[in-house]
Amino acid sequence: MNSVSIITGILLLVASISFGQTQSEMNKEAGDKYNNADSTLNVVYQKILNEYSNDTAFISNLKLSQRLWIQFRDAQLKMKYPVSYSYGSVQPMCVSFYLTDLTDERIKTLQTWLDGIEEGDVCTGSVKLKK
Repeated sequence: MNSVSIITGILLLVASISFGQTQSEMNKEAGDKYNNADSTLNVVYQKILNEYSNDTAFISNLKLSQRLWIQFRDAQLKMKYPVSYSYGSVQPMCVSFYLTDLTDERIKTLQTWLDGIEEGDVCTGSVKLKK
């Protein structure tokens, strides 16, 4: 063995020891990331409920929209990962990644009602104007 392959081998060993995770650890980390996204979504949702509490028509439609979004999210998950298939030990991680992506998109959508829209946009609908 030459010195380059010895050094390469040592570097690979150190990297695998330093950065290696078990699948279980990766599943947990991905699950934690999804739980954080879900918590953020709930905070945004509650803030909107509070901020728009005087607009009963909006609140009613927001609640309906959120219930339907949850049904959509669950249907998307079933479409991507049908129960009848087996995806092995990575499945919990992959499911969490997908749920995180869907939830992050929903947060982005709902955040508009908290951030507001610039004055001059004639299509603001129920979204408040930025201050």
